[in-house]
Amino acid sequence: MSSESTALFSTIGPLPVRGRSWPKAIAILAWLLIAIIGVRLGYIATTYGQQIDTPIIAGVILAYSGMIVVAFYMLTGQTTISEHGIQQDWILKRELAWEDLKFAKFVPLFFSKRLICFTKRGRPVVFQGASPELQIAFAHISLIYKRTV
Repeated sequence: MSSESTALFSTIGPLPVRGRSWPKAIAILAWLLIAIIGVRLGYIATTYGQQIDTPIIAGVILAYSGMIVVAFYMLTGQTTISEHGIQQDWILKRELAWEDLKFAKFVPLFFSKRLICFTKRGRPVVFQGASPELQIAFAHISLIYKRTV
C-alpha cells in the first residue's frame, strides 16, 4: 500500500464511501426531457411517418434508445470508494485501482461534481459524485494525488 493510499484512508474515514453518481434532480430532469422528446417523436411519426426514409427513422430510434440508457444510469448509478480503488456503475463499469492512479483533479461543475483520475497509462477516467460524502472524498483524493511536475 502506498503512502498516498494510507494518507487518503486516514483522511476519508471508514471505507467504503458510496453514493449517487448524479444528483436525483438532474436524473429526473433527464427523464422529463426524454419524455418530452418521445411525445414529439410520436407526433412526428404519426403525422409525417410515411414521408421519412427508413434509415433516418432507424437512426432516430437508435439515438433515442441511447438517451434512455444514459438517463437510466444517471438515475441508478452509484460511485464507490473502497480500499481497492474507485468504482462507478455506468454503461461499462468504471474501475480504477489505487496502484494505477497517477494524479487526480476535482472539478466541481454546477450539475455534476467530477473527479478526473489520470492513470499511469495516461488514460483519464472520470467519476461523478452527487452525495456530500463522495464530494468531500473527491476533494481529499485530489489533494493527496495532486500532480507534481
